[in-house]
Amino acid sequence: MLELTRRMTPARSCFDRITGAYVNDMGEVEDTFNIHFGKLSASDKAKNLALAKAVPFSRTNEQLKEYTIPKEMKVSGGMWQLLRGILECGLKNDALMDVLYEQLADGYPVDHEFAIYVFHGVYDVPLKASDKESLWESEEIYDFMICTISPMKGEYEPDEPVFGFLYPAFKDRSEDRDRINIFHKNPFVMEEGLLYKLVRKTVYDEMKR
Repeated sequence: MLELTRRMTPARSCFDRITGAYVNDMGEVEDTFNIHFGKLSASDKAKNLALAKAVPFSRTNEQLKEYTIPKEMKVSGGMWQLLRGILECGLKNDALMDVLYEQLADGYPVDHEFAIYVFHGVYDVPLKASDKESLWESEEIYDFMICTISPMKGEYEPDEPVFGFLYPAFKDRSEDRDRINIFHKNPFVMEEGLLYKLVRKTVYDEMKR
């Protein structure tokens, strides 16, 4: 995770796109955005990078846990297919993003406004020599997305993330599309509805409607 966060700075950002939705206290998506990360101002880049880094920078096996995506999720119209579709289009398909927002909003039943942000990143994983030193040659390309859910602290201003995920999981310096890393800010207060949406429940094939 540390290796990944080193590419999450304003000067060396691995992100190319950021999308998001703002949800009211009734659980309804009110506004969305989709923009190239490079078009953000320096201050906005820094604020958004802080949100994204909260997921991989959290305490592994406490706040950030790895889950295997079950077989029943790997069906047409399932969340796994939705995440794969979003990843393959690099967050550029607004219809797929809208389905994700609705699913997450439905699984997060709270009485306050919150924001869902999704980041798309590409990391050229460098080769490692036998002495663990980097050879600065790309071994593989890790194509990934980070999602965060945050309560609002101001108009269009999300607070620190309380929930999020990294997909696909970054395991042994490589992607694992059969697993997902899920983040809870408070590991003793699990967002069971969101967890159920991501790793246990099949969603309807709304993206084909």
